Amino acid sequence: MKHVPQIEVRRPIEFPDAVRDCSGPALFRGLVAEWPLVGAARRSNRAVDEYLRRFYNGSPVTVSVGEPDIKGRIFYDDTLTGFNFRTRRGRLDDVLDEIRACEDSESPPVHYIGSTTVDLVLPGLRAENDLPFHGVDPSIRIWIGNRTRIAAHYDVPDNVACVAAGRRRFTLFPPDQLENLYVGPLDLTPAGQSISLVDLHEPDFDRFPRFREALRHAQVADMEPGDALFIPGMWWHHVEGLDPLNVLVNYWWRDMPAYLGTPLDVLNHALLSIRDLPVEQREIWQGIFDHYIFKADDTVASHIPEHARGVLAPIADESARRLRAILIRNLNR
Repeated sequence: MKHVPQIEVRRPIEFPDAVRDCSGPALFRGLVAEWPLVGAARRSNRAVDEYLRRFYNGSPVTVSVGEPDIKGRIFYDDTLTGFNFRTRRGRLDDVLDEIRACEDSESPPVHYIGSTTVDLVLPGLRAENDLPFHGVDPSIRIWIGNRTRIAAHYDVPDNVACVAAGRRRFTLFPPDQLENLYVGPLDLTPAGQSISLVDLHEPDFDRFPRFREALRHAQVADMEPGDALFIPGMWWHHVEGLDPLNVLVNYWWRDMPAYLGTPLDVLNHALLSIRDLPVEQREIWQGIFDHYIFKADDTVASHIPEHARGVLAPIADESARRLRAILIRNLNR
């Protein structure tokens, strides 16, 4: 596997301009090394714990809990109809107590707080630990846990993942490796996104032979506190927290208007409406999608007067609302 290319950190730095020319993942060594949270991590896990508690406002968090025998791998159960962990709502400080209590164990139970809105639970943290963004409004989340392994998955938005405490290893696969990753169910997932069923630590090549090809295209980033990783949208990434206490802050953003929908909705609707049609009808619809979507250019609607092009014109807020109204009306029939 190759290493993710490193980008020299030159300040002042601002996103998304800092990654505008990146054709794939990029590792920024020491990008957030000056964060006080990272400084606490250099001192001790106890310092990180105490620093986080300073900002906690008592709001409940969702924590995933697994037995020691899952070895940190948050995944399905053996039937693929449930999971090998349970979730509960609770207090962040209680979870920190649980992580602290088992930090010296060689085989601790899993405690993992994933994708929690920073400002909702830790108001004031960003005043001391933040990245500058211009022209976009990122969703900023925090991830806290002990040793965990999160199966390869993708996110639609672009992402800058900042390691604040503990070491992390990201293993990334480009979007064109989808068929080689053996993705599990789309409608039953551990955390909302579909995941690869291959255990990266112990890949079963008899069951998943094409995964060898995926590994040929993989890129790895071994990260220390203070490092940040740019993950382009739709890149698959397997994430490991390697220490007894790991904290990551990430920034998700889509460099496009907020009124545009998510392509995942289109995929779900296509499963409902197109996938099970006879082959010849699917081929017809493939041509229609190519014409209006994937291969669309200025000639698609050039024969229609500009004032009458409707949703064939570039989508704006008003036309997006009309399309949503049409979809809602048709789906509710």
